[in-house]
This record gives sequence, C-alpha cells and structure tokens, in this order.
Amino acid sequence: MAGKIRWAQAMAAWLVLLLVATSCAGDAENSGDGLHVVATTTILGDVAANVVGDHGSVTVLLPIGADPHSYQPSSQQAAEINRADLVLANGLGLEEGLSDVLEAAVADGANVIEIGPLVDPLPFSPDAPHDEHDEEDAAHDEHDEEDNDDPHFWLDPIRVAEAAKIIGGELATIDGTPDWDDRVSAYTARLLASHEEVDGIVGDIPAENRVLVTNHASLGYFADRYGFDVLGVVIPGGSTLADPSSAELAALTDAIEQSAVPAIFAETTEPRALAEAVAAGSGTEVAVVELFTGSLGEAGSGAETLIGLWETNARRVAAALS
Repeated sequence: MAGKIRWAQAMAAWLVLLLVATSCAGDAENSGDGLHVVATTTILGDVAANVVGDHGSVTVLLPIGADPHSYQPSSQQAAEINRADLVLANGLGLEEGLSDVLEAAVADGANVIEIGPLVDPLPFSPDAPHDEHDEEDAAHDEHDEEDNDDPHFWLDPIRVAEAAKIIGGELATIDGTPDWDDRVSAYTARLLASHEEVDGIVGDIPAENRVLVTNHASLGYFADRYGFDVLGVVIPGGSTLADPSSAELAALTDAIEQSAVPAIFAETTEPRALAEAVAAGSGTEVAVVELFTGSLGEAGSGAETLIGLWETNARRVAAALS
C-alpha cells in the first residue's frame, strides 16, 4: 500500500511539473509575437496602436471613462508594465495614482517614457492654484515650475503629431525591422488633416464668444491652438482631485454672469454636479456640456479614437458657443 501511495505522489508531482513547463512554453511563444507596448491612458494607447500597427500589441491600463488623475492599477497591470518592451506614460503629474508603480518599474529596469515633458508643454495659468511651499526653500523652485506644466497636451493635434514621432523613434531603437518613419508619416498626415477639420468647425465662432469655462483645467492646449480664452475652472489647479472653496465657486459664478458665458464644459470622466451647481447659481441660462478630455469614448460616442474625440469635442464647443 505504501508503495502505491508513493507512486501516486510521484505521478502527481510529475503532472504539476508538466503543467508548469507547458505554461512557460506558452508564455515564451506569446512574447515573441512582435513588440509589446503598454500605454497608461486610452489616448496614448490609440496613438501607440496607430504607430505600432500589426508589428506588435498595445495594452492600455486605464479603462474607457476612467479619470487618469485618480486611477489605481491592479497588481496584474503592474506586472504587465515590467514585461513590456516599451511603456508610454503621459507624465506631468497626470497619472497620480500610477506614479509609485511607474517609479518602481523604472527602478527595476523597465523602459518607461513620459511623453508630456517632451512635447513643449504649456504652463498652467500663472494664477492657477498650486501646492504652496516655503519661500525660503528655493531649492524646490525648479521642481514647482515643472509641476505647474499642463499635462493635457493630447488636445493639441500638433503636439500629438510630435508625440507620434517620439514613439516611432523609440520603437526604432528596440526593433529596426519596420519602416517606422513611414508609419509615423502616414498617421501624422491623418492627425494634421483632423487639425484642419477642427479649425474649420470652430472657426465660425464669433470672437466675443470664444471664452471657455471648464470643470477643471483641461482645455488649455485646445484654447491655445484654436484661439480661445479660458475664463475660469470649477475645480482649481490641474488635477480633478482638488476641492474648490465656496469663495472660489462664488467668484466663478460672478464671472460667468458678468461675461454672459453660455456654457460650462464638463468631462465624461468626472461627475458634473459641481458644474451644474455653478451654472444654476449664475443667474443666467448656462448649459453644462460634456466633452471627452481624459479618455476616449465608448462605441457609438463619436470619440472612439483620438481623431474622433477632437472632432466630436469641436462640434459640441461650436454648438454651445455659436
């Protein structure tokens, strides 16, 4: 009887080893199917997919509709970052909930590139609130200036075209087989054509109506590229995680009423309750219009791609302000 038990135990151990070996072999085969790129946001995922094409796969960490400022990754996603040939992050403080995971991945040797700092980022308005620091601590001044850069560069097609070139250049250092320049050029042509389309859509908005009030400071690049002024924001600073004071909300409500602003632009990734409260308290008829700013949209939304997002947003802005 003891001999039979030992034989059964040996067979069970052999089966476990066989299953482990088979699993490892499957992983090795999958890892050889082209480049593996991980992108933090749906925006970067769309840009990367258009550059990578059929020469690899792109995994996006954030689901559609998630706020990139607050999203927390799973342990499986953290492992995915470390396995990737290239990790694309936005940077400039956008992925606040991912920062520790990305820093740990870099320390472990992962190839992580932050695109935002490489595309000539715009600063937030000098009047925008930011973290206070001791005036005597001059050593932190340069760091604070970097923190005050606006991360929402993807709402400017010209900067996205530059981002595509950066991604193509990095992929070329990993695998020189494809003609990355050709892929980037083809995609860039589509980006620039969409830029012209957006310019035409918003071009007829009268100069006196080209004023934006937003839920948070997300439309700075759009305003800069297409000739708008940002009157104010509901949530101060560049993050959706800040809390506006009652005095700040009252001041914004007064500014909206005095300027006869017809719309507040909210976001699909954030609750619109505060924006609706400001609109209701303004004493004038103010619509709350949702735009796709931090994420692509669901199927049928018109914002399933970054190009679609730009053109859908432009049509909503034009309808609200014309």
